[in-house]
Amino acid sequence: MHMKVRDVMTSEVASVNGSTPFRDVTEIMIAHGISAVPVVDGEGHVIGLVSEADLLRKEEFREQFYREGYRPPLRARLREAVGHRAVRTQERARGVTAAELMSAPAFTIRPYTSVVTAARLMSEHGVKRLPVVDDEDVLVGILSRHDLLKVLARGDADIAREIREDVIGTCLWADLSGVEVSAENGVVTLAGSVGRRSQARVLTRMVERTNGVIGVADRLEWKEDDLGPWAGH
Repeated sequence: MHMKVRDVMTSEVASVNGSTPFRDVTEIMIAHGISAVPVVDGEGHVIGLVSEADLLRKEEFREQFYREGYRPPLRARLREAVGHRAVRTQERARGVTAAELMSAPAFTIRPYTSVVTAARLMSEHGVKRLPVVDDEDVLVGILSRHDLLKVLARGDADIAREIREDVIGTCLWADLSGVEVSAENGVVTLAGSVGRRSQARVLTRMVERTNGVIGVADRLEWKEDDLGPWAGH
């Protein structure tokens, strides 16, 4: 029922190796219209990620490393004063190859992971994209925040079809043949009847967890109230 990373990731992903020069990395990102590129070893294993931010650090520290009279922005000067992290940032700003510029290690994800988990990982680590690797840790794609938005933008017909086929159509714990499903602007309406009130509640919660659903209007009726007044809403 939950969409997987493989369903929304970009499979044709550009990558570079550790020895790729700064200028080539920049040109690859511009040519492909991407904001970051994975760095891989000879076997395709992801060893890091070069982002626009990594490339722009060279500009931020231009005064220190190229002595052209350029004054870095305030955020760069503040970062310069916060200890060993700043030292590492300056070292990377000196870099001339992908291996020297990249952020490492890169946070990665498997293609069979749910997009919900992927979104949580992005939020937890403060990253905008995740390289997707197989069980051998070989690069097979990349997942961006933009890709995750595809889940929220699912069409109503697609959402309703999935609920009918994957939720109601495969149900073994209750007779849901009397349930009608419709969707509009991501809000799913459940109408019709089920045998028990508890079954209606479980069905509603399953539909709420379907990718793309932003709300559920419960219009279900039941023949037996097996929860009682203490069950709440």
